[in-house]
This record gives sequence, C-alpha cells and structure tokens, in this order.
Amino acid sequence: MLRNKLFVLLGVLVLASMLLSACKPTPTAEPTAQPTATETKTPEPTPTPAPKTLVICQGQEPDTLYRYGGSMLAASHILHAVYDGPIDMRTYSYQPVLIENLPTFDNGGAVLNKVTVNTGDKVLTVDDEVVELDPAAGYKIKPSGCRSADCAVTFDGTPVEMDQLVVTFKFKEGVKWSDGEPLTADDSVYAFELASDPDTPIAKYGVERTASYVATDDRTVVWTAVPGYLDATYFTNVYEPKPRHLWQKQLGYTAKDLLEAPESSRTPLGWGAFVIQEWVQGDHITVQKNPLYYRASEGLPYVDTIIFRFVSDSNATVAQLISGECDIATQDTSLEDQAELLLKLEEQGVLKPVFQTGTVWEHVDFGINPVETYDRPDFFEDVRVRKAIAHCLNRQAVIDTILYGRSIAISSYVPPEHPLYAEDVVSSEYDPEKGKALLEEVGWKDEDGDGVREAHGVAGIADGTPLEFKWQSTTASMRVQYMQLFQQDLAACGIKVNLENLPSREYFADGPDGPLFGRHFDMGSFAWLTGVEPACNLYVSWEIPTAEKNWGGQNDTGWSDPAFDAACRKALQALPGTPDYIEGHKEAQRIFSENLPVIPLFLRIKLAAYRPEVTGFIMDPTENSEMWNIEAFDIQQ
Repeated sequence: MLRNKLFVLLGVLVLASMLLSACKPTPTAEPTAQPTATETKTPEPTPTPAPKTLVICQGQEPDTLYRYGGSMLAASHILHAVYDGPIDMRTYSYQPVLIENLPTFDNGGAVLNKVTVNTGDKVLTVDDEVVELDPAAGYKIKPSGCRSADCAVTFDGTPVEMDQLVVTFKFKEGVKWSDGEPLTADDSVYAFELASDPDTPIAKYGVERTASYVATDDRTVVWTAVPGYLDATYFTNVYEPKPRHLWQKQLGYTAKDLLEAPESSRTPLGWGAFVIQEWVQGDHITVQKNPLYYRASEGLPYVDTIIFRFVSDSNATVAQLISGECDIATQDTSLEDQAELLLKLEEQGVLKPVFQTGTVWEHVDFGINPVETYDRPDFFEDVRVRKAIAHCLNRQAVIDTILYGRSIAISSYVPPEHPLYAEDVVSSEYDPEKGKALLEEVGWKDEDGDGVREAHGVAGIADGTPLEFKWQSTTASMRVQYMQLFQQDLAACGIKVNLENLPSREYFADGPDGPLFGRHFDMGSFAWLTGVEPACNLYVSWEIPTAEKNWGGQNDTGWSDPAFDAACRKALQALPGTPDYIEGHKEAQRIFSENLPVIPLFLRIKLAAYRPEVTGFIMDPTENSEMWNIEAFDIQQ
C-alpha cells in the first residue's frame, strides 16, 4: 500500500513539473539533477531452524559404555553416536571411515617381508600357537613362501627365513576429540596398550600375534605381525583410538581404573557426531550434536539431540511408536512377537517395519560322532539319513509361518548374497518323497505299519530298532514353534522325534555336562553369529570338543572330513583375494553341503521399526547395530 501511494505522488509531481516547464523560459543551463528518494526495505531475518530431537527406543540399558568393559548391543547403539569408525562392516565388506583407505598389497599399505628367526624369537607355529623358538621343543614353523603344514619345518636352532606381515594405517586429517584436542595416531597406540594390559578383560588373540604397533607420525600407525601370522583380515587391525590426553595424562587412570571410571564407562570422550550429555539410570541416555565433528561441513549430523530411551516391553515400544513418544525402535526391543501388528500398521501408513536378514543363521546339528559314553544307535553316520531328514523338513513353511516370509532357506553357512558364496552348493530342498526313498534305500522301513520306520538290514543297527530320537534346543519361543512344525514334517516321513527344550544355561553348558558341547545329543538346533569372513572353521576336525582339549571347540557334531579340513585350512592360511582364499572357501562349502553335518535352516531376521517422518534409517546385514550411520538420521518436523 505504501509503495502504491509513493508511485501516485511521484506521478503527480512529474505532471506538475511538466506543466510548469511549459510556462517558463528555457534555461541557458540545465539545473543540477537532484537525487530521487528511494525506499530502503529492511531485509527479513533468516529464520533459525527449530532444534531437532530424535527419540530411539532400545530394549536394554547398557551395563557400560567402555568399549573394553562389555559387548552389549545396547551399548553399541550409543557408541556409534560417540565414535565413528575406524572401519564399518557393510554388506559383507569393509568400509574405511576414520582411516583414509583400507591398506592392501595393491595400494602398498600392506607388505610381506622376509625375516630371519633364531632361538628365542617369537613366532607362530603351524598349530597356531605363539611361542619363543627353542630347538629342544620341536616347534614346526612355516618358512617363507610356505602356506600349509605340508611344507613346514621343525626348528632345530638353524636360522629360518619366515614371512612377516606389515600393515600401515593412515588416519584422516583434521579429526578432533569432542573436547577440542587433536586425535592422533598415538591415541590408537594407547588403545593397543590398553587392549594388551592383563587387567583389560578382552580376548588377547590379536594382541598375542602382534609383534609391534607403533605410531610413525601424528596420523600413521604401523601394525607388524609375529613371523608366520598371515591374518586374512589384516586390513582391520587398526585399534579404535582412546583419549590418552584425558584418561592417562590428565586423570592418571590405569587399565583397571577404566573399567569403572565414569569418564570411560558412562561419558566416554569421542570424535563422532554426538557427545553424551546425561545418563539417567533406568530411563534414558541423551546425546547432543558435536560441533567439532569432522564431517560438520557436510551439514552432519542432521539432528541436534538424540534420546536413547530404555523400553524393555515390546507392547510398550509399539505403543510409544504409535503415539510419537519414540521415533525408532531398535532390533533388541523384541518386536518379533509384534510383527503381525507392525505389518498392519505399515499398511495404514502409521509405521515402517524393517525386516533384514543378517549373519545369524539357524541350523540343526546331527550328533554324528558323540562321546563314547553316549549310548544310542548310530542313526546319523550314513549321509543318506542326514539328507533324507533335510528333504523332509519344510523350511519355507516355517519361514512363512513364524518369520512372515521375510527370510530365506539356506544351503550353506554363507548367505547367498555373500561374494564368496559357492553357487554350486548342493541344495537340500523340501522333497519328502525323495527323503522317504533315501530312508528305504538305507533300510529304514515301516513294515509293522505303526507309522514309525524301523531298521531292516541297516549297517550297525539291530533289526527292529525304531527310527526314534531326540531333538533338543533352548526354550526360545521361535525354536519351540519351529521344532513343533518340523516334528510333524518328520512324522510324515516315518521318523519319530521327541522334543526337549532346555534353559540356555543348561543347553549351552561346557562339556562334559552340556548336551551340545559335551557331544551327548541326537539332534540339536541353535544359531551361529558369523561375520564377513566365511566360518568354515566351525566344522573342522580340530574344533571338535573333547576332554583332552578341556571341551573347547565349536564342532559339536564330531564330524570329521579330511577334504573339508584341507579346503578350509587352504582358505584360512591364504590372504584375501588370492586364488587359494577364494577357491578354498568355495570348495569347503561344496563339501559341507554334500556331507550335511548340519542342516542350515534359515537366516534369522533383524526387526526394527520407525515412524514415517524419519529418514536415513538403514539396516545392514553385517553391521551389528542399525545405528552405524546415525549421523545421517533426520526427522521431518
């Protein structure tokens, strides 16, 4: 309105000046032009975005946030906000985060040096033991270029050339701790020192096989293996930095102190997208945006505050998602029993459930070679019986029933999407007629017509012995359900199975007491959590639990196959990307699927849910926590 009035006034003045000029004589000189007054508009201030708060409901409260003090998934969620890297495990591969790249032989980050070892030097033997060389001990070691026990030599005091792996890691430039101090390579060395300390309660496998871990400048660390140790994942041997300037130099904490100190267990200093603001015991942990985050120039993180709320009941979790009190519910909130409701809420546009298969795979193991004191017929020595049982199990029906069709039946300990999956593994598809035919072929027939097959000429088993045995597992509801369904499948094939569900503590107890790892069971089911590397080592003969080995080992089946051992050893002793590594892993899978010491059932699913306003939430098969990219989470307000 003001602008219109000004234009009208200006027009009147111009018209008046024209009329006046017509009545006056023409001047001899033009008058000096007068400046025209113009409107100056005050710019409107740019609106400040309202702070964004995201609420994440997780099923448990962490016992500690000190990385070396515990390994709860609940803690991992929060530590992804505090730290960032150094390496992510995404979709069966490794991704550099805090380091510039993954060191490889191709880019010069990894080298294999020849070193001469003598009496007293620390080396790795062919039995995977770190020892100090002693001529009197008869240690067998691999000379340079040797990759198997076949070419190993016995150390007799004569100097031997061995291979030594050296790997260099370069941290990104300009990274700071959230208190403003530069993050340096020495902080990673400090982490290695803590990991090596006897008071730090973590496995020392990697530490014991490390000859040295040193910083060569502010951003570079070099890991050197003991001679003979060729780690397949050498490119991950960088230690997550710990703040030496605060924990050791300023506060004077020892490794033992750090297990309980609040600065490490409750408010650990990090370099990630967020900083811990408060921990209200039994209720929540709040983290705030870190202004010194090294990716802040990218606009990250997108939210200002994240509240991790502890909600142990799945019903309450879903209710809070619906009401908006929670924006994300993590996989550890036990949403499996709410899956049907979540799918209905997805149809209504209220929530978005995420079903993601991962590296946890459910399987049923055969007691092929039990301990001598376990007296029962030798049902499972004949591979045809194992295959028959596999053909009688309708795994897809179980997946459709208890996993809502969101998983897949598998034929190997390696998921099909894994880059090292062997495409020619033998599939044990559901085919009960084929299963019955195999049982008939072995001599298991139902001649008395009672619905249960009995032995007729089965090698090593008395005629008339019924095909009846026990299937054991834990009391987990999912296992109770699928065992009952599989019991019906096997009954249709003439196999009588008696189910027993035991408390986890009893079922997984060490031998000789525990049925599974004490090797006194018929069939037993559980799940293995594997990672990026194929886990052929679970079924090698040297992993059979025995009294002589104090019941250590994972191969509860007692199955032993020299060809499988050789293929797996070939892969384990090779470096990634080499022909031996690739073919060794694939050949091991083929042998495994042909012999079937266990029946792979299906991939377990990770189930989480979030509100439609949330963006950036991505579940990954191999990243244990779905918070791996928490800096990219956003919420539309």
